[in-house]
Amino acid sequence: MSASKPFASFFTVIDTPLFYKSIAELADALAAGTTTSVALTQAIIERTLAVEERVKAFNSYDTTDALAQAAASDARRAAGQVLSPLDGIPIGIKDVIAVTGQPLTASSKMLANFVSPYDASVTQKLKKAGAVIWGRLNLDEFAMGSSTENSAFHTTRNPYNLDCVPGGSSGGSAAALAAGEAIATLGSDTGGSIRQPAALCGVVGLKPTYGLVSRFGLIAFASSLDQIGPFTRTVEDAAILLQSIVGHDEHDSTSVKTEIPDYRAALKEKKGPWRIGIPKEYFAEGLDPEVAAAVEKAVSFYEKMGCEIKNVSLPHTEYGVGVYYIIATAECSSNLSRYDGIRYGHRSAEANDVVDLYFKSRAEGFGAEVKRRIILGTYVLSSGYYDAYYLRAQKVRTLIRQDFLNAYNEVDAIITPTAPTPAFKRGAKADPLAMYLCDVYTIGVNLAGLPGISVPCGFSSSGLPIGMQLIGQPFKEADLLAIANAYDSAHDWSRRTPKL
Repeated sequence: MSASKPFASFFTVIDTPLFYKSIAELADALAAGTTTSVALTQAIIERTLAVEERVKAFNSYDTTDALAQAAASDARRAAGQVLSPLDGIPIGIKDVIAVTGQPLTASSKMLANFVSPYDASVTQKLKKAGAVIWGRLNLDEFAMGSSTENSAFHTTRNPYNLDCVPGGSSGGSAAALAAGEAIATLGSDTGGSIRQPAALCGVVGLKPTYGLVSRFGLIAFASSLDQIGPFTRTVEDAAILLQSIVGHDEHDSTSVKTEIPDYRAALKEKKGPWRIGIPKEYFAEGLDPEVAAAVEKAVSFYEKMGCEIKNVSLPHTEYGVGVYYIIATAECSSNLSRYDGIRYGHRSAEANDVVDLYFKSRAEGFGAEVKRRIILGTYVLSSGYYDAYYLRAQKVRTLIRQDFLNAYNEVDAIITPTAPTPAFKRGAKADPLAMYLCDVYTIGVNLAGLPGISVPCGFSSSGLPIGMQLIGQPFKEADLLAIANAYDSAHDWSRRTPKL
């Protein structure tokens, strides 16, 4: 796809304002003294005040606190005590990740009045890096959804077309970044909840290997699938932000001890050519022709740079959606049993006894999609069905992971579409199954515990972003980021911005 003329009415490429600059650019500007963290944070606040009423990416934010953090960063810099490339950079946080003293709602009535008493491990790491923690970003309730229409508070809108969804569940994280309301954001990914909204909003979204980033302080949806990761404007920024949040954490029993390379340095050190696999199962019926064409052009780019393109097969892909919605709902049912109206969260004022309190508190506190998944999960875990559904799904999950590992005997990474279509209109997928199929290309990565990244690779004829997904080998984020950066740094898709 060539230059921007056909899409001039959809996005702009201009002299970049502060709120649309990358982490790398801003770190250089802060170091050179051409801007300050206070000036940058004020620009983000002003941008948010200007567009948030239309985008609705945030559940809450505290401008006074953000400016105080920025002033502290400027004071450190003046004293020669810069903590990291993130020092003074405003980072938005999905409202399912704990930040001390800030609301932690999961976009649910169940936690509407809950304030976190502690920091998630990733929040602690960002604070140690000097980042400005900026706002609580909207999501599908308890991270269950693919459009952010399931939020109990409001529906976030896609900055490229306000009639369309931003994806989900981390829709607020993707939309805030695309709209210039944050320099980068954090989300969580259980079945595509970082990568799918990144694709629909035209930004970079990285889901790390399961166990690389601590889940301590993340409100659990499906504990064997959840992983925290970054939304950024460029792949280089993803490397910078990932560096600050990885590492073993004794508070998370699933956190893995592994060597942590310099991800940003690897972008320059690892030049390929690579062996890249194309799974036939991901280019079948249901894929939008414009999405297919954009991804095929990306494949051609890698081929022209000397990469070996190989066809691979992931034969158990067809079972992915079924396996995912058994395992995820089962773990959801278990994890959400703690919201009982007694210990914390919403408590019904109309209950007559303890049993009535359980029923009414949960009925009032949870939305329709959360209830649906709790019921499904409780069913597959119930006596007589555990072996038939949950245990069998876990066995097929092992086969899905093995498919990927077999493919990695032949290739270094796998390329696929991120989502089957560009962003769709709000309300267009009222049927739950149609919504579930939005994650058909992303859920396999979570089931297999692999790293995956979505990188912008074009626009539809209606001006909506298209993303491609690169899937890497376990704990080889350095290689995955290098492969993604080779494309991203040679194209300007991720540097384009919507007209708002």
